[in-house]
Order: sequence, then C-alpha cells, then structure tokens
Amino acid sequence: MRNASKHVAGLRKRIARQLLCAALAAWPSIAAADSMKEAVAEDVRGLMPLYRDLHASPELSMKEVKTAAKLAVEVRKFGFKVTEKVGVTGVVAVMENGPGPVLLIRADMDGLPVVEQTGLPYSSKVKGVSATGIETSVMHACGHDTHMTAWIATAKRLAAMKAQWSGTLVMILQPGEETSEGARAMLADGLFSRFPKPQYALAFHDSASLPAGMIGYTSGPAAATVDSVDLVVKGVGGHGAVPHATKDPIVVAARIVSTLQTLISRELDPQDAAVVTVGSFQAGAKHNVIPDEAKLLLTVRTYNDKARELMLGGIARIARGEAIAAGLPEDKMPVMTVERDLSTPAAINTPEFTAHMAQVFAKRFGQDRVTPVPPPMVGEDFGRYRETDPSIQSLLFWVGGVPKTKWDAAGGDTMKLPSLHSPFWAPEAETVIATATEAMITATLDILKK
Repeated sequence: MRNASKHVAGLRKRIARQLLCAALAAWPSIAAADSMKEAVAEDVRGLMPLYRDLHASPELSMKEVKTAAKLAVEVRKFGFKVTEKVGVTGVVAVMENGPGPVLLIRADMDGLPVVEQTGLPYSSKVKGVSATGIETSVMHACGHDTHMTAWIATAKRLAAMKAQWSGTLVMILQPGEETSEGARAMLADGLFSRFPKPQYALAFHDSASLPAGMIGYTSGPAAATVDSVDLVVKGVGGHGAVPHATKDPIVVAARIVSTLQTLISRELDPQDAAVVTVGSFQAGAKHNVIPDEAKLLLTVRTYNDKARELMLGGIARIARGEAIAAGLPEDKMPVMTVERDLSTPAAINTPEFTAHMAQVFAKRFGQDRVTPVPPPMVGEDFGRYRETDPSIQSLLFWVGGVPKTKWDAAGGDTMKLPSLHSPFWAPEAETVIATATEAMITATLDILKK
C-alpha cells in the first residue's frame, strides 16, 4: 500500500506539472487572442466614420464607382496590390506573403432601390437611376455597408499580422450582388486568370434573424438558386361590357397564379424546399377595356436541379393548360421566358470545411455564440465562385445584427423584426463589423497557418 501511495503521489505530481506546462504553453496564444480582439475593437472604432459615410452614400448595382474608388484608396494603405474596375466596378486587392494556400475574401458593395426609414442621423438621402432609367431612392437595406467596413478592418489587421500567416490573400470588393451580375462580371474579367486562383473562399452576411454578435452557419446549401421568369399571357381584348366577345387574359392569368401554388403543395416532395412567388401582375390601363395580354413576373427559388426543373416545367405546363381551358388557340398560348444566364446559382458551403470552421469559431467565440441555422431561400451570387470551380472550399456565414433590446422585445420572434431589404433595417453595426472582422481573421489564421 505504501508503494502504491508513493506511486499515486508521484503520478499526481507529474499530472500537475503537465497541466502547469500546458497552461504556460497556452498562455501566449490566449494573450495573443486577447491582444487581437483589442486591436480589432480599436480598428473598428476608428472605422465607424467610414461606415457611416458608406451608409449615407450608397450606390446601385454595377454603379458603385465612388464606393469602389474610396475603398481602393483605403486598402492600398495596408500594402496590398490593388486593381480597380475588375468586372466594371470591382476591386481586387492581393497580398502575397510566402508559400501557402490562396484565400479569397469577398465583400459586396451595392445598395438597393429603397427609401430609408430607419431614422438614423446618417440615413441615406441619395437618389439614383436604375438600369431601366427610373429615378429611385437608394439605401444599404441589406447591410453591405457593414460587409465593406469589416472587409477593410480585416485587410488592415491581417496586413499588420503578416508574421503570423503564410500564403496569399485575394480580397475582392464585388459589385452587383443584388442583381446577380457582379460575380459573373468579375469572373468574366479574369478574376481566376489575372489574379491568384483561390483554394478557399470566405464571405459573411449580416443577419436580421440572429441577435447581434451571434455567428450562424449552414452546411451545404446556404442560399438558393434563383430564377426570374417572365410570363406573357395572351388573350383577345375588347369592351368591358361584352366580355363574351373577348378572351380575357386577366382571368386566365389569375387562374395561373392560383394553380401555381399547387406546384409546392401537391407536386414537390414535402422534404424538399422551393418557392414560387408572383411578384408582379401587369394588365390593362382602363376600367372598361379588356386588354389583349397580361404579364406576370415570378421569382423561383430551389436548392437542387430536380426541384428547379420541376418548378420551371410546372409553370410552363400550368400556363399552357389554363390557356387551353380558356379556349385560346395555339397562336395565343402563353410565352414563358427564363433568363437562365442571369440566374443565381445556389451558394453551397463545403460540408467538411464548414464543420471545421464552425469548430474554429466556437473555440474563438464560445459555443453559445456559434449556431447552425436553417438554409434560407434568399439568393447570393457568392455561390458562383465555387460553381466555377467546385474544388474551391467555400463558406458563407452569417453574423447577427439585431440589437439585443429589439431581440428581447420581440421575444426572438423574427416576424416582429425588420428583415433584410426592409426600409427599417438598421443592424447594430459596430457589433456586426467587429464580430465579422474577428471571425475572418480567425479563419484566415487557421487556413493560412504557418
């Protein structure tokens, strides 16, 4: 028993020494983590005037001329090699820092045709002209101003931390995310041939469905495939007093709208997800005139090719069927147009990479601030980079922006809160920017670790 007691005592001493050594070994990394957090917080505080300026001066998709020029000046200060006007208004900033992987970090720049109603002292009063020539108010109603500011903060801090990573950073400011033009334009302008081609791609989006400072992630589809469908429904016009002498396209189009709902309720596998929304119904110009055509504008959202073809094929079939039921001749069948070249592909998060990054974020922020979230039906053309080269390890994650007071007041019910694209959406900007910057730096140091 005595020898056994001596053995146990010795074992305890050895374990204590090992624990002490482990704690001492961990101390530099803990201290470094705290130091980086403080540096990020200081950087973000210094960049809040830039954020407010970006918020107050948004530009519409593919017209981000002043925004791009302003941020190109900023990122050059950190030692990046900067190329402007890539894909019309895109910016590419490259920093080569020894051997290692190539990591692409993307932020989007465009605002939306929305009249801001947040009441912020730096609210946008900007007017712009849309691609169709219509004058409109412009607002960063999707939070791209937080994305750009975090992008600048990330570039600044990573440039200052060059001794801690090895590899190549390709940081891009992308135009036209809201219209799904920007990623395509930058790729067409040689993003993957004129500049180092990435093995990894990262982006974040502020979230109106998470409390400020939370990080959300989804493995697999993180945003939907988006198709825009134009449907012209033909008819035979005439006087509103003699409808029997006409073929009313408004009635036919209304039947089409109603029947389209059965694509989801009766034809799609209940375990799949899809959305078919008629966003515009245009017909007629006078009370007593039956027009000779009606036009429907639809958005279709799916996660996989099977569901996509089911929805698009179903729309064409239902439109034709309702026209036949109305007695329209063959030369007056509905005309359906799908601009597939302008469709937004699903943004797919690489499962293994996503799982690893979720662990990295949880270690950094604590498990209570990192959570899986269900895939939304929004579109995001960040997915086009991985679609172009499926070998790229890709992750689009979410950073909560709902102020705690508002989250608590709503009881966590997001239906009671402003959504993205709402004229009332005002994220807790400093928290979003600081969290996203710290997350991007943490991910970069893991991917480009020496």
